[in-house]
Amino acid sequence: MATLRELKSRIGSVASSEKITGAMKMISSAKMHKAEGALRRLKPYRQQVETIISSMLSSDATFSSPLLEQREVKRMTLVVWGSDDGLCGAYNVNLAKRVVEELDLLSEQYPGVAVRIVAIGTKICKACRRVAGERAEVVAAPADVTSKSEGETVGRYVHELTESFTTGETDRIEAMYMNYQSASRQRPERVTLLPIDQSNFSGEGLRKDVPYIIEPDAETVVRRGLPMYLHSVVEDIFTENRASEQAARVMAMQSANDNAKKLQEQLNLEYNKLRQEAITTELLDIIGGQAK
Repeated sequence: MATLRELKSRIGSVASSEKITGAMKMISSAKMHKAEGALRRLKPYRQQVETIISSMLSSDATFSSPLLEQREVKRMTLVVWGSDDGLCGAYNVNLAKRVVEELDLLSEQYPGVAVRIVAIGTKICKACRRVAGERAEVVAAPADVTSKSEGETVGRYVHELTESFTTGETDRIEAMYMNYQSASRQRPERVTLLPIDQSNFSGEGLRKDVPYIIEPDAETVVRRGLPMYLHSVVEDIFTENRASEQAARVMAMQSANDNAKKLQEQLNLEYNKLRQEAITTELLDIIGGQAK
C-alpha cells in the first residue's frame, strides 16, 4: 500500500500533467484557428482560378497542356500528408490504415501499377513504412518539405511534382490527406493532382452564350492558369493538414486532461482515506494510552 508521502507526490505529478495538457490544448487550439483562417483566405483565390479555367472550357477556344495529358498508368505517386510531431492521438494511424485501403483499390483499378508513396511528415512516413509492406515503395518528402510548409516551399514542391509528371517519371499523382470539416470532424480523402481532371471545372453558373475575349491567347492563359490552380490545391491541402493535425491534438490533449482529472480525484480519495485511517489509529493509540 502506498504511503501518504507517495500519494501526495503522485497527486502533485498528476496535477502538473493536467496543467501541461491544458496548456498544450490551448496552444493547439490557437494553431488550429490560425489554420482555419488561412483556409478561409485561400478559398476566394482558388475559386477565382477555377472560374477562369471554367470560362475557358465553356468557350470555343482551343488549347492543350501537358498537365491535362491522360496516359496509361504504369507508375503512380501517392503523396500522403501527415504530421512531423506526436501527441495527436490516432491521427497518423488512421491515415496509414486508409493508405492500405487505397493501395488495394489502386491495384484493382490499375493492375500491375508500381506505386511510390511520398510521405510528408516523419510520423506518417514511419506509419506508412509499417503498413505498406511490399505493395509500395515508401520515401520521405524532400528535406525542406514538412507538414508545416507554406509559401515558397509549397511552390517549389508543386514544381517538383509537375516536373515528375511532365517528364514521364510518373503517370499519375494522387494526394491523401485529412480533409478538415470542423474542429471535431476530419476524414481521410484522396484526390487526383495530375493529370488535372477537366471535370473539376464544370463551369456551372456560367453563361454559355457569353463571348469571351481571351488575351493574349487561350494557350497562354491555360498554360499559366493550370499551374496556378494546382498550386492553390496543394496549398489548400497543406493548410487542411495543419488544421486537422491541430484539431486531433486538441482532442488528444482534452482526453489526456480528462484522464488526469479522474486520476487526481481517485488519488485524492485514496489519500483522504489513508489519512483518515492514520488519524484514527493515532486517536486509538492516545485513548488506549490514557486508559492504561
